[in-house]
Amino acid sequence: MNVTTCEKKDNKIAELTVSVTKEEFDKALNEAYKKNKGQISVPGFRKGKAPRKIIENMYGASVFYNDALDIILPTVCGQGISESQLRTVGYPKILDVNFGDDKSLTVKYSVELYPEVTVGQYKGLSAVKPAAVVEESNIDSEIAAVQLRNARIQTASRPAINGDTAIIDFEGFVDGVAFEGGKGEDYELVLGSNSFIPGFEAKINGMTVDEERDLDLVFPADYKEDLAGKPVVFKVKLKEVKEKILPELDDEFAKDVSEFDSMAEYRASIKQKLTETKQQESEKAFEDAVLSQLADNIDCEIPDAMIEEFIDNQMENFKQQLTSYGMELDTYLNMMGANVENFRENMRPNAIKQIKTTLALEKIAVLEGLEPTEEEIEAYYAEMAVKYKVELKVVKDSIPIESLKRELNFRTTSKLVCDSAIAEEPAAESAEEEPAVKDKKTKKVKADDKSDNENADSSADGDKKATSKKTSPKKASQKSDDAHLE
Repeated sequence: MNVTTCEKKDNKIAELTVSVTKEEFDKALNEAYKKNKGQISVPGFRKGKAPRKIIENMYGASVFYNDALDIILPTVCGQGISESQLRTVGYPKILDVNFGDDKSLTVKYSVELYPEVTVGQYKGLSAVKPAAVVEESNIDSEIAAVQLRNARIQTASRPAINGDTAIIDFEGFVDGVAFEGGKGEDYELVLGSNSFIPGFEAKINGMTVDEERDLDLVFPADYKEDLAGKPVVFKVKLKEVKEKILPELDDEFAKDVSEFDSMAEYRASIKQKLTETKQQESEKAFEDAVLSQLADNIDCEIPDAMIEEFIDNQMENFKQQLTSYGMELDTYLNMMGANVENFRENMRPNAIKQIKTTLALEKIAVLEGLEPTEEEIEAYYAEMAVKYKVELKVVKDSIPIESLKRELNFRTTSKLVCDSAIAEEPAAESAEEEPAVKDKKTKKVKADDKSDNENADSSADGDKKATSKKTSPKKASQKSDDAHLE
C-alpha cells in the first residue's frame, strides 16, 4: 500500500491516489467473508460452514467487495494522509475505486486541508476592562438571599399577598367544560413565582381563607395547541395562607449563618468574596474581548467540515449537560420552539469565532517558537489528576501528549497576547444619558464574555431553572397536572 499521487489544490483540498496490493485487498476480502459467512446459505453446507471460494463461485467473485472496501478504506485513507504528512479536517471523500485484473486496488480520494492562517497584530491590542466594583447594594442582595433562605414559615390569618404560599384547590373550564390537566388539590402556589398562566396569581392576591373565586383568564397564544388563546375560567378555593417571617439582620443573625460574631464582620467577608469574584469576572471579560479582537485580525478560509465538526462537539456537550439535568435535547428544543437545524445554525457564528481564536493562537505559538517544557507538562498532568481526583498514571494514559502540548501552547499564547494588551477604562456614564442607552453600552462590552461551552452551560442552567420552576409544584400535590403551567 503506497501513495502514488498527492496533489494540493489552492491549499484547500488535496487529492490522493493510493495503490493497494492484491495481498492487502485479499486480506480484507477474507475478513469480509468471516463477517458474513454465518448469514449465507449454501446447499450442502451448514450455515456458516461454506468455504469462501464456494460462496464466490455461487454468488459472484465480487460478493464480498463492498464489505471489504468498508474494512480497508479507513486504513487506505489514514495511511495516505500520514504518508503525505497532511493536516486535514473532516472525513475523506472517495472519488474513484478501480479494481485490477489481479484483484489489486487503486483508490482516489480528496481531503480538506487544515486552513493556512495569516495573523495580523497580536501584541498591543486594547479592550475595555470592566471595573471590579462592589456596591453596598450588592452586599445587601447577598444578605437578603441568605435572610430569605433562613425565613420561618407560619400560617397567616390575613389576606394573601405576593410572596405568600397559597394552598389552593382549583379546576379550569373552557366553554364550561373541564379540561384535562386543569385540576389540582392542596396545591402549594408561591404567589409571584409566575408558575401559572399570566394573571392567575395576581387574582389570588387579596383572597382570604375559605374564599372561592372564579378567575377569568385567557391562555397565552403560545400555549398548548388545543388551548392556545382560549378564554378559561379557573374556579379556585383558598384553603391556607403561609407567610415567611424573616429573621432580624443583627449580630445574632451573623452568628447563625456564618463564622462571624457581628454583622459588620459578616458584611466585610461578603464584600471580600464579591470583590474577588468581580475581579475574576473582570479579568475574564478583558481576556475574552482581547481574544475576540485577535480572532478578527486573522486572514483564513475555514472549511465547512471544520465548522460542522466543532458544532457537532458542542451539540454533544450540550446534550450531556441536559441529560445531567434529566432532560432530553428534543424536549428542550420543543420548549424553545426550535429544531436541530436552526439550533445548529444559531451556534454557527460563535463556532466560527472560537475556531478563528484557536487558529490564531496556534499560529502565534509557531511564530513565537513556543514549546512547553517538561516541567510544564508534568505540572499539567498533576493539575488534571487533582481536578479529576484520579491517579497520575491514569491521567497520563488518558491524555495524548500532543493534545496536552497543544493545550499548554494555548494557555501560554493567550497569556502572551493578553499580557501585552492595553486595558481601557469603561466609558464614563453621563448623568443625562438614558438608562436604555447605558444598558446597551454595558451589553456591548459583555457580549463576547462567554465562550461556546459557557453558552451551552448557561442554556442548560437556564433549562434546569425552568424545569425546576415548572415541575416543583407537582411534588406539592400528586393530584395536580402540568397543563396549568406556563
